[in-house]
Amino acid sequence: MGKAFAALLAIITLASVYFFAARTWWMPVDISAHGPGVDHQIIETMLLTGVLFLLSQLALAGFVWKFGGPGEGRRISTFPGGAKVVVFAVFVVVGIEILTLSFFGSKVWAGMFFAPAAPNSLHIDVQAEQFAFFFRYAGPDGQFGGIHPELINDGNGNYFGLDPANDVAARDDIVVGSLTIPVNKPILLTLHTKDMIHSFFVPELRIQQDIVPGLEIPIHFTAVQTGKHEIVCTQLCGLGHYNMKAYIEVLPQDKYDEWLKSQSQ
Repeated sequence: MGKAFAALLAIITLASVYFFAARTWWMPVDISAHGPGVDHQIIETMLLTGVLFLLSQLALAGFVWKFGGPGEGRRISTFPGGAKVVVFAVFVVVGIEILTLSFFGSKVWAGMFFAPAAPNSLHIDVQAEQFAFFFRYAGPDGQFGGIHPELINDGNGNYFGLDPANDVAARDDIVVGSLTIPVNKPILLTLHTKDMIHSFFVPELRIQQDIVPGLEIPIHFTAVQTGKHEIVCTQLCGLGHYNMKAYIEVLPQDKYDEWLKSQSQ
């Protein structure tokens, strides 16, 4: 029975490794400038953790194969130094692995979340709420109107709490339900939420950022490929969470200019 279980464990381990090595279920196409760095870090992580997983599971299968049968009359052996030595060795190996991955991934992480956006970035304001995303563009004057939380009213479409009657800059702000951007243009998004924690996740952009009430959170990226992709919320935010999504469409610059002009008319 012990040898049968050991063989089954080895087969399951090798099959699991095969699916990852063959990239059977893999990441979607990358459309961002920072994506290659993120993908490289993910592959390094999968490789290092995968090697440890493979070795540990095959070692376990080997021990089960050798010692899984009846033990009558077998002499009990002890590991030199006892179990504490094994636990300490595993702690050191895993700790070195985590520190190594953190060190090599820190540059990619810092470039995404700590480096400032490019000065020529297109600034778009993002509002999340149960259960939708809304996006605000500055109008022809190039300025955003002020946000007044007490004026937010979904019933009349004032999702950002604008006050166009008293705020000149707010009168030409463009508010839409999908995100449209030009290709190869640095983008700066400022994320905020009306009600509770949400998340902004676009797998193709390799971006996932929680949106926390009371905070304005900036993220920046550059899309290098045209196309249309889903934006989804990955924080459980209520009964309608499953349907909380929007779309991001990346257009050539001339098509984007036409789209923006049509929205401001």
